[in-house]
Amino acid sequence: MNEQSARQPGHGIVVRAETPADAFAREAILDRAMAPNWRRKASNRLRRGRRPSEGLAFVATDEAGAIVGTVRLWDIAAGEGGPVALLLGPLAVDPALKSAGIGAALMRHAVAEAGRLGHRAILLVGDAPYYARFGFSAARTGRLAMPGPYERERLLALELAEGALDGVRGTLVATGRKQKPAPASEGRARAA
Repeated sequence: MNEQSARQPGHGIVVRAETPADAFAREAILDRAMAPNWRRKASNRLRRGRRPSEGLAFVATDEAGAIVGTVRLWDIAAGEGGPVALLLGPLAVDPALKSAGIGAALMRHAVAEAGRLGHRAILLVGDAPYYARFGFSAARTGRLAMPGPYERERLLALELAEGALDGVRGTLVATGRKQKPAPASEGRARAA
């Protein structure tokens, strides 16, 4: 087991770093697992045109090597001029394998890697009962906002370093690396 992959005991599931070759399968998982309008959500505004944080994009694969889950973390500022943080999402698992612990394995791996890489806080928009088991809560997000419509009680945070979100306020801002434009021939192929 290396720093970029982890076998999940009893599941035959491996969590590993995402590669460019995973793009099609990753998108297919997202399309099957997410609500039809997921790309229009406020959190996606912070991801649009950006690349995931360096070393923080993961997929889960089954014993045959098929991608069955995905999670990414993105660089943001916690409010205008606020401290750097990460935005987690989307987390998605093949609907046929829901409740098999794959989402939890992806979450544990993503949070551990973010901490190992020295990040101090992770934010996400999600269901508090699910994410509370990983340490996320709305306790530190009351003065923060998403850039667009969202449900305030679903903006959650986890401090990886105590006090990382002290005094934060304002709207989350994307700070990550910009995506490279796709070559013209690739764009035409997608449109077909």
